[in-house]
Amino acid sequence: MRKNPVIPFAIIAVLGIVAMIIVSSAGINQREAIQSEEEGGGEQTEETASADPEEMYQNKCSSCHGGDLSGGAGPNLQEVGSRYSAEEIQDIIINGKGSQMPAGLYTGEQATQLAEWLAEKK
Repeated sequence: MRKNPVIPFAIIAVLGIVAMIIVSSAGINQREAIQSEEEGGGEQTEETASADPEEMYQNKCSSCHGGDLSGGAGPNLQEVGSRYSAEEIQDIIINGKGSQMPAGLYTGEQATQLAEWLAEKK
C-alpha cells in the first residue's frame, strides 16, 4: 500500500485556513472595540478620568520640567504661580507655548485642576 504524498499538504492547507479564520475573527472584534471607543463608548476617557494634579504632572510634565518642578528641558516651575495666574497657566497647558511646550497635554477639567495646582507654587 502506497502513501499518498498529497495528504500532508492538504492537512497543512486546512490548518492554515482555520488559522486565518481565527485571526480574522479576532481582528473584527478588535476593530469593533476601537470604533466604540472612538464614538465615546470606551470604558473611561482621559477627559473623565479624575486624577490628582500631582499625579497628572508626574505622568506628562515631569519628563521636561523635572520631578520636583526644578526644570530640565522645560523651565523651572517651582515658583510659576508668582509669574502666571491660574488662567494663564491653563491657557499654556491647553494651547502650548512656543516650540517647546506642546499643546493639548491636558484639556478641560484636567487642565483646570493642573493649572490651579501649579498656580499655588509661589
